[in-house]
Amino acid sequence: MSVEQAPVQRADFDQVMVPNYSPAAFIPVRGEGSRVWDQSGRELIDFAGGIAVNALGHCHPALVKALTDQANTLWHVSNVFTNEPALRLAHKLVDATFADRAFFCNSGAEANEAAFKLARRVAHDRFGADKHEIIATVNSFHGRTLFTVSVGGQPKYSDGFGPKITGISHVPYNDLEALKAQISDKTCAVVIEPIQGESGVVPADLAYLQGARKLCDEHNALLIFDEVQTGVGRTGSLFAYQHYGVTPDILSSAKSLGGGFPIAAMLTTNALASHLAVGTHGTTYGGNPLGCAVAAAVLDVVNTPETLAGIKAKHTRFKSRLEKIGQETGLFSQVRGVGLLIGCVLSDAWKGKAKDVLNAAEKENVMVLQAGPDVVRFAPSLVIEDADIDEGLDRFERAVKQLAQA
Repeated sequence: MSVEQAPVQRADFDQVMVPNYSPAAFIPVRGEGSRVWDQSGRELIDFAGGIAVNALGHCHPALVKALTDQANTLWHVSNVFTNEPALRLAHKLVDATFADRAFFCNSGAEANEAAFKLARRVAHDRFGADKHEIIATVNSFHGRTLFTVSVGGQPKYSDGFGPKITGISHVPYNDLEALKAQISDKTCAVVIEPIQGESGVVPADLAYLQGARKLCDEHNALLIFDEVQTGVGRTGSLFAYQHYGVTPDILSSAKSLGGGFPIAAMLTTNALASHLAVGTHGTTYGGNPLGCAVAAAVLDVVNTPETLAGIKAKHTRFKSRLEKIGQETGLFSQVRGVGLLIGCVLSDAWKGKAKDVLNAAEKENVMVLQAGPDVVRFAPSLVIEDADIDEGLDRFERAVKQLAQA
């Protein structure tokens, strides 16, 4: 017997939700593959991917099966006990990466929180309390907890919440000389996004990551890669560190890891993991059977030569078409990114108008993102069909041309 649901609409958001978001005027109610339908039955093509989360699109059969099977078996036991899906997922991640150990939690912020706490604990245990400083980059984004938002290099997100966590400094991204000038024997960690996501889809230079690795080694500091947005196939490699061939000491993963189910992981080595002894860190929901079962299914689909090669091919399909649209309309000065994390940099005449592009696209029934006010971001399903790419870009082109004429 189904219970009749009370009708809701977008106006309800403004009455009952905390106003820290400003969601679109429509409400998506159903998704399949790379298509979404709203309350009125309108169909949209999804190039936003839940902000690089829906790695396999909407309602992928393998994920629906994994979740349903697990939902009928075991939901939650806490970390007083371990569970089979968590152990299976940890084996998959360890087998596929540099890491020996996994810590599971629920979000990218929590994975980064664990990474930063681990880095400080390792330095504390090995070198004493003085070695606690963390170097991050300007315009970086690492989450919204007080620690992670303090490490993030965007004061607009961290101002106004009382005293910030100290011992954190920020240097320009992709600037090895600035990092060299800042790092010292007090540095416990350097944290870098291999591709800066929220601040405009800016890929790191290979020499920069190689140089950061060398500096960390020279100063007994740990190199942390925040792969919340770049991990789990987004770049066409399972993780971006593999794309670059530079190995971190600690890696954070979330977003695509659960394909839409909240789960995150911090990955590290045996030697470092030993510093988080029993009782030093924890989480109630982390590593729950539902999330781990889904994430294991995501990895089974994504971590294959066929899927990873397909992501690289789809990148080329997107990029060539977007560059053509940019040339014809004068809207973009550059299309950058790796794999299916792509940023279109708005030309000088369109600076600051990414939201306008996003709104125009929605009117043409295609969902895109922005990454700051000057970049339109695409983070679609990693298995999006070519027909959906072409149709979505047709719609996007119509939107952009109408905007340019207006």
